[in-house]
Amino acid sequence: MGAETEYGIHAPSAPGSNATWLSSQVVHAYALVTGERAAGGAEARWDYTDEDPLADARGWSMPRESAHPSQLTDRPDELTAAQIALEGGEPDPDRDPANRDPACGDTASTGNGPLMMNMVLGNGARLYVDHAHPEYSSPEVTNPRDAVAWDAAGDQVALAAVRQIARTPGLPEVSLYKNNTDNKSVSYGSHENYLMPRQVPFGDIVSGLTPFFVTRALICGAGRVGLGQDGAGAGFQLSQRADFFEAEVGLETTIRRPIINTRDEPHATAEKYRRLHVIIGDANLSQISNYLKFGTTSLVLDMIEHGTVPQLHIQNPVLSLRRVSHDTALTGLLTLSDGRRVTALDIQWLYLEAASGHALRSGAGAADGGDGQTHEVLRRWEEVLTQLAAGPAAAARSVEWAAKLSLLQQYRERDSLTWQDPRLALIDLQWSDVRPEKGLYYRLLSRGRLDRLVSDEDIAHAVGHPPDDTRAYFRGRCIQRYGANVIGASWDSVIFELPGQRRLQRVPTREPLRGTRALTGALFDRHAHAADFLSELLDTPR
Repeated sequence: MGAETEYGIHAPSAPGSNATWLSSQVVHAYALVTGERAAGGAEARWDYTDEDPLADARGWSMPRESAHPSQLTDRPDELTAAQIALEGGEPDPDRDPANRDPACGDTASTGNGPLMMNMVLGNGARLYVDHAHPEYSSPEVTNPRDAVAWDAAGDQVALAAVRQIARTPGLPEVSLYKNNTDNKSVSYGSHENYLMPRQVPFGDIVSGLTPFFVTRALICGAGRVGLGQDGAGAGFQLSQRADFFEAEVGLETTIRRPIINTRDEPHATAEKYRRLHVIIGDANLSQISNYLKFGTTSLVLDMIEHGTVPQLHIQNPVLSLRRVSHDTALTGLLTLSDGRRVTALDIQWLYLEAASGHALRSGAGAADGGDGQTHEVLRRWEEVLTQLAAGPAAAARSVEWAAKLSLLQQYRERDSLTWQDPRLALIDLQWSDVRPEKGLYYRLLSRGRLDRLVSDEDIAHAVGHPPDDTRAYFRGRCIQRYGANVIGASWDSVIFELPGQRRLQRVPTREPLRGTRALTGALFDRHAHAADFLSELLDTPR
């Protein structure tokens, strides 16, 4: 599993700046930071060879001429040109990231030299410009606790870039926000990805996940001031993203957003695996909400794979999704296809009970003798639902939307503010600032008012190291140890250029659970030079 986070970006002193150019500055700034730590490590380009964003899990591909430009993620030249056009205005030849050097692929031309647009990081992650936002895509991990740690590492990457820009003469100061909307009708994504067996029928995924996703914001919504896509409606809601979804099932991610996304781009052995691309989640700073987001979704997918998921069908899922998000009292009723009327909490309890039974039968959820994290996810899931049943304030230490609502209510009571007061929207924005001296989330965390799961030391480790137990270890270690020889990489490949050799060497990494530290760690330790490393690697299947 893994996360993708597009950060909101703003330059207060230069409000007219092109957002794509600003985002490029963020990637370039972090390239300078990593260049100080590991020579060559910032220069690996992204390998787009195996990407196919128009393949649909329902068994067809969307014609390229019918696709929205934002879907063309396999052709960065087309995508960046589309971003410039969407932002308006004529490209500046000195600042336009569409003016790429074809030999580089992932750099933009500026008056001060090449500007990085895309990086493969030493922790196995990816940092790049996507839809005019800087995006951090975390490395593949095998459990929800690691998902929290390596996602939080992305926030530290974003912070390091902001700090670097602030000390660079001639650049406007940049603010980055881990949120999902500018409250002006624009939403940007926080996506999750889960590896699944290809053999699971996609229809089972849709029916099993839809009621869960419609109600999941209760435990992992990030909270938002304002109702509607433009935030003009007065009030507070559970989810940053809910009002932007318009379809039940579909391929798009930036228009006509669906509850269940059908992109069939496995980034792995396609005959064995599918990558379930989840676009409905909020960007979480709360570690407990993030943990439950990944942990509960993984359990529901396991139930789908084994045929034990609850058989529920909600009438009008898109409308129900918004109703759940707008219902801070948690008392609103949803209509099931069999006529029953239930609350979102009722549905979450049904999924929890089914997951507990499934885990007990498999042995994974036992307090002793299980896999540890399954038991912990079930325990925290039950704890949070019990707290929410007593009211949002009871869950304010762990559930992000409840914590934000509690803070906002304090301001409202102190200053007699209505929900339309613009000061509340500013507080909402400041919650998600990645700078700890500015971000309200970080202030509450430092004062012990929010629960945490991973330490600052865990997160710092995740910034500088890849996970041990997936192919991300191989990718990250290649960047760290042989960065000067790695000219390209992706989720399923690493490309080397060796001195004196005309041909590039592409190492496929299509098995996500190979290339681990156990399988390749000693090999890295034995060889200081890429040529020797590849010579032994290619002679020994791993």
